[in-house]
Amino acid sequence: MKWQGRRQSDNLDDRRGMGTKGKLVAGGGAVAVIVLLLQVFGGETGQQLAPIVEQIGNSQSTQQVDQRELTAQEKEVGSFVSTVLADTEDVWNTIFRENNLGQYEEPTMVLFTDAVSSACGNATSASGPFYCPGDHNLYMDLTFFDELKTRFGAQGGDFAIAYVTAHEIGHHVQTLLGTNQKVSQLKRQTNETEANKLSVALELQADFYAGLWAFYNKDYLEEGDIQEALSAANAVGDDAIQKRTRGDVVPDSFTHGTSQQRMEWFMKGYKSGNIQLGDTFSAILN
Repeated sequence: MKWQGRRQSDNLDDRRGMGTKGKLVAGGGAVAVIVLLLQVFGGETGQQLAPIVEQIGNSQSTQQVDQRELTAQEKEVGSFVSTVLADTEDVWNTIFRENNLGQYEEPTMVLFTDAVSSACGNATSASGPFYCPGDHNLYMDLTFFDELKTRFGAQGGDFAIAYVTAHEIGHHVQTLLGTNQKVSQLKRQTNETEANKLSVALELQADFYAGLWAFYNKDYLEEGDIQEALSAANAVGDDAIQKRTRGDVVPDSFTHGTSQQRMEWFMKGYKSGNIQLGDTFSAILN
């Protein structure tokens, strides 16, 4: 992705390198992996995250005590993420204006190391990137992308980070449009299987919104970028994760969609450039 020398966002809160005292521990490697799998790209992550983290380490604190100097590579990645965030601001301001959706409220992205506190509770880096509807912030420990490559088998490349960022921004859009709230209400009124289908539709719509962002950002894409996004989407499909972690696949337990669904809805957004075609709920629930 072409990003050097372009506008960076004013809505980046970079807390990386801040030391923590008594930082949250995910109860060992196995539990950390479970939390990561549960939370990766979560639409209602904030609501799900708090009770999980509390069960793992309710008595732990996240007091920040010092800060180290970021490396040159860390600074460069931070600049890249800030540029991607600025792109999402430009794109979604345009989409909201063109479709008479009201005023787009720009969220803040918080970059952190190891652990962070949000309006949705405390989280560790094992939780993966998440969006908190309670404070309209995105939270991301960039070491997650090493996990995405080594543990989930996704391709490397900066556009995997861009895809994840655009996906989490998609959940912010859902909050602004009231979709998150409607889904939460419907899930309380139905059984677990149907509630899981609603979660899948929510996640696939965020993938569609990520593809929609990429459509509007075509002038800055480079060869291989879309393939990097598809590789990331493929790696975190429910079926792919279940095959790796349990050896079999249980469709009724899916909450994010299959690898194929995630790739298809991203591409639908990317190819169409039309927010009106992002009704994943009709497609999944009917």
